[in-house]
Amino acid sequence: MSAPHRIYFIPGMFGFGRLAGYDYFTHVRTALEQRYAAAGIPVTFEDVPSPPTSSLRIRSRVLATTVTRTASRDDGPIHLVGHSTGGLDVRLVMSPSANLGLPPDLMAFRSRVRTAVTVNAPHYGTPLAGYFATVSGTRVLYALSLLTVVSLSVGEPSLALFSRVLSGVGSIDSLFGGDMKLVSRVTDSILRYVDRDTREEIHQFLSKVRVDQGGVIQIMPEAMDLFNAATENNYGVRYACIASAAPRPRSLRFARRIRSPYAAFTAALYSTLYQFSSQHRKVYPYARATPRQSELFRAGIDEPVDETSNDGIVPTLSMLWGELLWAGEADHLDVLGHFGDDQEPAEHMDWVTSGARFTRRRFGALVDAIARFQLG
Repeated sequence: MSAPHRIYFIPGMFGFGRLAGYDYFTHVRTALEQRYAAAGIPVTFEDVPSPPTSSLRIRSRVLATTVTRTASRDDGPIHLVGHSTGGLDVRLVMSPSANLGLPPDLMAFRSRVRTAVTVNAPHYGTPLAGYFATVSGTRVLYALSLLTVVSLSVGEPSLALFSRVLSGVGSIDSLFGGDMKLVSRVTDSILRYVDRDTREEIHQFLSKVRVDQGGVIQIMPEAMDLFNAATENNYGVRYACIASAAPRPRSLRFARRIRSPYAAFTAALYSTLYQFSSQHRKVYPYARATPRQSELFRAGIDEPVDETSNDGIVPTLSMLWGELLWAGEADHLDVLGHFGDDQEPAEHMDWVTSGARFTRRRFGALVDAIARFQLG
């Protein structure tokens, strides 16, 4: 029997592999496993425990050591799948000119890597990083990390309690303009609803966000201009990307009509993040879509894609690197399977209310495209 294909999932900023009993990539993993089984090809999966907001170099070292440690048992092909900033980790670790400060034996795995797929990655940076680098922005980054971890890992019915806490914060402006005491109060209130072990795991995760935010300034468009000048593609690897755009939040009035406090709060949060992410500076341009990429944009996204289009975190044109496998309407975590389920029984749960019309069928088409590329 041939050696299995090995797929590595690399999370982005304020993302994780497994935390508090939750598998961040669970939906992508399950869907890819089904497609490999249908093709009769053995496959194994690994999550890379990337520190949430550390520098790209530190995160790439973790990626390299994780692959070396887990893939040494055989010589099967390796596929890297990086979401958001994880896609930049993939490019850096595979670049022949990269100096990660690691001995050659820890980089030998690169000869086995066949594909590198980046999912909603900021290859040309995101303006949102400039805000996160400010004093008030670091508070919001912390709160956003908390929101992501708890909303995905705790789930219903505890999420209902979480909603009540969030509704007590008041307006979204109070979070974006408030002091750290407010964020700490919300954190303590939310974590009362989880057990002690889970609480400790989440506290450790959040402490990493507080202690090291070196990666935040590195994904600003100004910094990514240097990253792209210094980071080469590895010509033995096939590169591809997934890109999406979420609806433009023309008004917050739709959020007020949402009954769930959690949904209303995250709709307002999404609107604010979208506005920051749409603030493009012409001096640091994003990718120019090819005719084929433009065709995929038109087929999958209702509104024309331009420099202001984004998924609430990353500009759509900043996501382009290599072959575009799939493009559609989705926010930053919809593409990992964290969306409002359109079928029963519900298997998916939304992260933020963006108004994106993402469905199981669209998620299936996205994963189909990744599997075809990896097996092609």
